[in-house]
Amino acid sequence: MSAYVQLLDAVIKDLEDRKAVGERCVVLAPETLNVLSAPLALSRTHAAIQPRPTAIPARPAPVAAPVRTAAAPLAPAPRAGDLQSPPEAKSANPPAPRPRSANLSPADKASALAELRNRALACEQCPHLFTSRKSVVFGVGDLNAQLMFVGEAPGADEDKQGEPFVGAAGQLLTKIITAMSQTRQTVYIANVLKCRPDTQPSERGNRKPRPGEMATCLPYLLEQIQLIQPRVIVALGGTAVEGLFGIAEARITRQRGNWMDFRGTPVMPTFHPSYVLRREAEEADNGRATKRQVWEDMLQVMERLQMPISEKQRGFFLKG
Repeated sequence: MSAYVQLLDAVIKDLEDRKAVGERCVVLAPETLNVLSAPLALSRTHAAIQPRPTAIPARPAPVAAPVRTAAAPLAPAPRAGDLQSPPEAKSANPPAPRPRSANLSPADKASALAELRNRALACEQCPHLFTSRKSVVFGVGDLNAQLMFVGEAPGADEDKQGEPFVGAAGQLLTKIITAMSQTRQTVYIANVLKCRPDTQPSERGNRKPRPGEMATCLPYLLEQIQLIQPRVIVALGGTAVEGLFGIAEARITRQRGNWMDFRGTPVMPTFHPSYVLRREAEEADNGRATKRQVWEDMLQVMERLQMPISEKQRGFFLKG
């Protein structure tokens, strides 16, 4: 049993280290659980007489968990000011102090995400949202996507259909994804809040999710990010930035176009598609200026992911 006790000590130490840097969710592969639970069937008497080692000469490999591996910088080299998070974002979500590798097989990864989805579907932590929702809007797309889009919360259309970004704003997001030579099936789309924020019968439209609601729901998004391990995240709108980084108020007009860092993953903040639609109705050039700003953000994302960019794509929404 000495080897098992050493392994158990290593696991406990690893979990304590994770807790110290703010991690609250760890997904274990079925094989790992089998290894940890098997010795429990042995006699407790035998386990009791084994002296607990005071030191471990060599720490075994940590339990495999879907935490993003720190990767080498992606070409092309970032522009000046890239990956600079505001002070409040850095303090809210400090990067992991050491790289970790998620060695889940495709089957285990799909199984872990399905189990996470089932937990989200059964979630009742926010009674006012649980009683008013029609659906839990978990997320859609490729489990191995390099690019992940994160919005704030489902709207009425999303609540009805159970899929993120399917209304008017979702149709615009789909056009943006298509313009990047991607599809909704090759990226991953999710929200910080998985339930539609409840509204009074007299209210029209959608309300902004509250900080407490997003904080309660954030662990589901964190596990999604840990499992999918995107190379780049696009935060759609100021509320998505607030929920993702745990900051009080995001200044999206200042932050858009400037890389942020979320626990080792580059994040590009940009305007929410619904904002683009509003500006389209207000601006004399039918929103061309705002669309161009969003598209410039997406060009940076494409460059970071080393995606081919045509001259036609570079010229989208330019005057002339």
